[in-house]
Amino acid sequence: MLVGWYNRRMSGRERIYRAEGVVLRRRDLGEADRLLNVFSREFGKLQLIAKGARRPSSRKAGHLEIFTRLRLIAARGRELDVITQVDALDLYPSIRTDLDLVGQAAYLVELVDRFTLDGEAHETLFNQLVGGLELLDQGRTPHNVVRFFEMRMLESVGYRPELFRCVGCGEEVRPEAQFFSFDQGGVMCRRCGEEHSASRQISLQGLKVLRHVQRSPYSKVESLQIGKAVRLELDSLMEGFFGALLERRLNTPDFIRHVRRAGGGIDQDAA
Repeated sequence: MLVGWYNRRMSGRERIYRAEGVVLRRRDLGEADRLLNVFSREFGKLQLIAKGARRPSSRKAGHLEIFTRLRLIAARGRELDVITQVDALDLYPSIRTDLDLVGQAAYLVELVDRFTLDGEAHETLFNQLVGGLELLDQGRTPHNVVRFFEMRMLESVGYRPELFRCVGCGEEVRPEAQFFSFDQGGVMCRRCGEEHSASRQISLQGLKVLRHVQRSPYSKVESLQIGKAVRLELDSLMEGFFGALLERRLNTPDFIRHVRRAGGGIDQDAA
């Protein structure tokens, strides 16, 4: 159970601990409690119970929404640790007024949830998640924020895609439409790509965007003007890449597509 790695890091007497975290998931438990998955700066991913959080009189309820950044105090339990005190540090209010932004934020959170294990601290990834949520809340271009986060997260967890040399033959990839291999983790030259059944074509513009995002600070990524066709191409490409790495589909891309079809979201814009 979760009374594992991160608890063993604490001394036997340290029953109460403090942490800063972001709520990844939550679900109701029993009649009044709430079960939370929180990605913390100090201890990585935690599973915690907030007792009585669903009661109308509870002071905790407003601090426990998904992707809220919070500071908490918890007590070690026999099976689940119990939140005894919690304060919201950032609710990201602008995100919550726009369903498309909700979807983008949920996408960042789902990626972190899928690529981390319980009790493994990863401060760099925590800072990347908080930074991505802050950028979305500030009204920065969602596609650029997401692409930037994807590339930084992949590097942090050890899956940095190769975008400059063919992952098949090792030769430098020419600046033209090429292929991308999910199982090999990067671009393939046309010769290798055509022989590799699991590869997918990537346009020159799509490759240029990914290369620029991978090697540039966000200050330069923010100004990128990406047409609709390339945005959709890269959405599909990265969704497929993550699916191959995780060996399962992500949930949030379907939600984002549904929101955009129903409400005329970002991808309804002209190219």
